[in-house]
Amino acid sequence: MAVKAVLIVYSLLSFMTEIKENQQLSVQYLWMVIFIYLSIFVNSFVFFKQPFEFYFGYLIYIVLLPVLISRYGLNPRLMIIFFILLLTGMFNIFIDNNTAALFFKVFIGLFLSYTFYDGVIKEFDFNLELLFKWYLKGAFIVCIIGLIQFVSFQIGFKPGYNYTFILNKWGVVPGGNFGIRVNSIFAEPTHLAGVISPAFFIAIYNLTRKESYLMSKGKGLLIILVFFLSFSALGQLGIFLTVTLLMLNYGLVRYFFIIAILGVFLFNILYTNVAEFRDRYEGLVGLFQGQKFKLGKTHGSSFILYNNFHVAVENFKTNFVFGSGIGSHPVAFEKYNLAKGIETKGFNNNSADANSMLLRLVSETGLFGTVIFLYIVVKCYVARNANNETYHWLISNSILVMILLNLFRQGHYFLNGFPFFVLLYCYNYFLYQDHLNSSLNTSSDLKEEDAPSPPAIPPRL
Repeated sequence: MAVKAVLIVYSLLSFMTEIKENQQLSVQYLWMVIFIYLSIFVNSFVFFKQPFEFYFGYLIYIVLLPVLISRYGLNPRLMIIFFILLLTGMFNIFIDNNTAALFFKVFIGLFLSYTFYDGVIKEFDFNLELLFKWYLKGAFIVCIIGLIQFVSFQIGFKPGYNYTFILNKWGVVPGGNFGIRVNSIFAEPTHLAGVISPAFFIAIYNLTRKESYLMSKGKGLLIILVFFLSFSALGQLGIFLTVTLLMLNYGLVRYFFIIAILGVFLFNILYTNVAEFRDRYEGLVGLFQGQKFKLGKTHGSSFILYNNFHVAVENFKTNFVFGSGIGSHPVAFEKYNLAKGIETKGFNNNSADANSMLLRLVSETGLFGTVIFLYIVVKCYVARNANNETYHWLISNSILVMILLNLFRQGHYFLNGFPFFVLLYCYNYFLYQDHLNSSLNTSSDLKEEDAPSPPAIPPRL
């Protein structure tokens, strides 16, 4: 316990020191920043589990959200989306596609999280680069803990790698090439890989450039190392997405075969050396090819993902416009679950979040929610502009990696501050558009010496 306490104090002090180096903040404001980022990184501890899991972030919402709403009100465009989700959700409760308990548990959490992080961005005057820089510092601290976890396991120092005595929704994950899959303070290695994937993108970018962006190459190397030590299959997909996006942004489409070769190379390494990955892959491919589940032979995680795919597709067929309502996937799971005849426990573990955000969106929100979310992903993407290069494309592409990973494998709508990154992604696009408009106006002003400078345009969301 003493070791963990020292580690937590060190992490907080490091974060506070690095923040003060970049911006002079009052003590009150400093703690506000820390609490905001704790809501993103600390989700392996819950205060209670019934009637719902009360995460540390919820406590922060309760404390800070009233202040943010009083200052900035509610975002009207977000409110339109939530109003439609509320109406369709209530209707689905009425026709027994959902229950009031499931709907309001998820709807309220989703509403509070998006409202909270929208207020946070406004509180810091849309300084997205600063907010993103603080995220990178948090990711670095998480990776320090991850490295300590890995080294402690290798030397047999249990308090240094097993944090179950303080984190009650956490566990040591065996596997990988060194006996442990690093998960740092996250519940699973997959969560670690997902949350630090934007930082991994920046770290890889920095290795290719003379000058580093927002963090040193040394810190980036640590993040890359811990990212690999998670031995997460989702993390390997993150590596592929990172390299692909960087190559596309630098106009290396003509070398696209290199991306294909890299993908094959990564796949072969995983397939040959990581039994967990090989078993999952073979199980998933077999199921989609029509093979039936065989207890003890088909990988459980592969079957869980396939099972949720089947449930989402069947539920979509009967509720394809608005879905069966936020939080309703467990109800659909009871109807279409392929594992009803299997007595072994564990196949219902991901019935709440569908094992994939894309599957959950399809199941619970139908075409309405799925199309809106995918439209945002495509519409708000910022590609690199060699003639007008800014930081916007880096933030956009790094967060896009996280969004795509969540769509594939993480179905919780607001775990680990996911709404924060979605909103950063959107506001980043609007700020970039304003930057382009401002640049055009400035260019035309150069032709008219006495022309006034263009007014600042706030982000639109």
